[in-house]
Amino acid sequence: MPAATTKADLIAVTEKEFAKLQAVLDTVPEARALEKDADDTSVKDVVAHRAHWIDLFLGWYADGQAGREVRFPAPGYKWSDLKAYNADLRARQADMGWAEARAALAAGHARLMGFLDGLGEDALYGGPMKGAKNAWTTGRWAEAAGASHYRSAAKYVRARVKAFSN
Repeated sequence: MPAATTKADLIAVTEKEFAKLQAVLDTVPEARALEKDADDTSVKDVVAHRAHWIDLFLGWYADGQAGREVRFPAPGYKWSDLKAYNADLRARQADMGWAEARAALAAGHARLMGFLDGLGEDALYGGPMKGAKNAWTTGRWAEAAGASHYRSAAKYVRARVKAFSN
């Protein structure tokens, strides 16, 4: 699926993918949401992860706008440390319950949509995101943190739901 290139398209794809994710999450009972897979990851973990990454993106944007160093993916980690970062995140979120993870995702989505609504076309797609040190626009980063992450989470959850029924 090609990346959005306009604010209207970005908002539409973000809402569409969030609705699809919510619909599949509604089919997952809490007990199943907490079950770990072979990689020691649960549906709850994936949902909490997606909520967290929205906040990471918003922090990256804020840091860039303020002229601060943007540390990807987070302070003390490099992109090559992503597997370790995600494992550490799962450990930090271990006590989070299913309802809390879903609420965090909904709240993160609301923050992301408020962010998108508050920016103009040029701020989203007029050039690279400040501080990102690459050619991706703010809109492209927002899509990666929102719609793309929602899409991959829904794919994971659908596979887990299928496995539950086997």
